Formats: sequence, structure tokens, C-alpha cells
Amino acid sequence: MTQLTKLYILIFLSFGILGCSALSPYKVPILQGNIIEDKDVEQLSEGLTKDQVQYLLGTPMLNSPLHPNRWDYIYSVTIGDQLIGEKKLSLLFDENQKLTTWSIQESTLNKN
Repeated sequence: MTQLTKLYILIFLSFGILGCSALSPYKVPILQGNIIEDKDVEQLSEGLTKDQVQYLLGTPMLNSPLHPNRWDYIYSVTIGDQLIGEKKLSLLFDENQKLTTWSIQESTLNKN
């Protein structure tokens, strides 16, 4: 092999290695909180008891003794240090422990 051929092979391999994104470590998606699905939120209706809501959505992520009539469900997806998406569902109950209102906030990050 000539010196010129060895140089071309070395340059070709160098560009191949430098341009290879497979050298970065795999980052596992991390799912946290209660999975909030649209089909479950659609089943919510005024007058449901706390037990019925818990059967439908599971145990709330935040259930503060300072706000006993408010339940919060939070669901997020992160990859590495980057937040990909997040959903927050807040439910309010009346003094008879019946569901009165709820709101959902959803944020997603467009990954380019």
C-alpha cells in the first residue's frame, strides 16, 4: 500500500468517526406521574365522587391537606435533561366531595 492510499483511508475513517452520531450514549425516556389519557378525561362529569374519580384516574400525584378539595394529576416525559412533554390535570370538589370542575394543561416541546 502506498503512503497516499493510507492517507486517504485514514482521512475517510476520520470523517466517518467524527460524523457518526452513534457515539453518543442512548438516553432512556423517563415517564413520571399518572398517565393522563384523553379517553379517561372525557369520562369525567360533574357530580362524580372522589372514589369514582380515583377509580377512573388512579391516586392523585398531589393531594394536599391544605387544599382537601383539590386533586392534581401530573404526567411528564423526559429524555436526559430535556423535558419532552407534560400534562397537568386539576380537579376541584365541593364540600360534599363531588367533582365540580376540572382543567387540563398540556405542554410539548418540539424536538428537532
